[in-house]
Amino acid sequence: MEEAIQVALRTEKGKSACRKLRQEGMIPATVYGLGEECVSLKISPKIVAKVISSDTGMNSLIYLQREGTDIKRHVIIKDLQRHPVTGRLVHVDFMRVDPSRKVKVRVPIRLIGTPVGVKEGGTLEFVHREIEIECLPKNIPAHIDVDISHLKIAENERLENIKLPDETLLMDDPHNVICIVHAKRGEEVAATDAAAEAAAAPAAATKDSKDSKDSKDKEKSKDS
Repeated sequence: MEEAIQVALRTEKGKSACRKLRQEGMIPATVYGLGEECVSLKISPKIVAKVISSDTGMNSLIYLQREGTDIKRHVIIKDLQRHPVTGRLVHVDFMRVDPSRKVKVRVPIRLIGTPVGVKEGGTLEFVHREIEIECLPKNIPAHIDVDISHLKIAENERLENIKLPDETLLMDDPHNVICIVHAKRGEEVAATDAAAEAAAAPAAATKDSKDSKDSKDKEKSKDS
């Protein structure tokens, strides 16, 4: 968003000041980063809502301009606070970014397709829903798409298999599992029982063999 968004300085602070600000149709905001001081601002929640509902969402590159000045800065939304009951925006934190320097951000993962294993009756578990990457602010994707249609029962997809955009680095552990296809609960129990029986069989055979040997040794001892 290269069109500058107008914001004003917020001089009054505290709970009562913030409450009054919201009654006036604005919300408090702060902007920080790049080694500069933290600045208190006020902004229309409608503008913030428009940004986060755009294609790039929370990772939109925003151009803020302070009212009555020529001060303009590129920022991204770092954190949002909502009312616990109404869900309305009550506060927003912006982080200054340099368009020429890479930043680390967390981006949501979007699963594409229905796994083969799910079509066969398995269930999908979505383990890691976000990924941390490093890239230039202008290249921050709205989400990372991961095709999981090939996954069979007991198979998983890991971060290392994700195809990232050009000039984008993965910051998370590449071995982290994104999702896994589980068998039906009954099938899992049956497989576990079968594995337990298979593991117990050699031990039982060894015990029977030992008991047989001990019995023969006793018989020989009596004959002697």
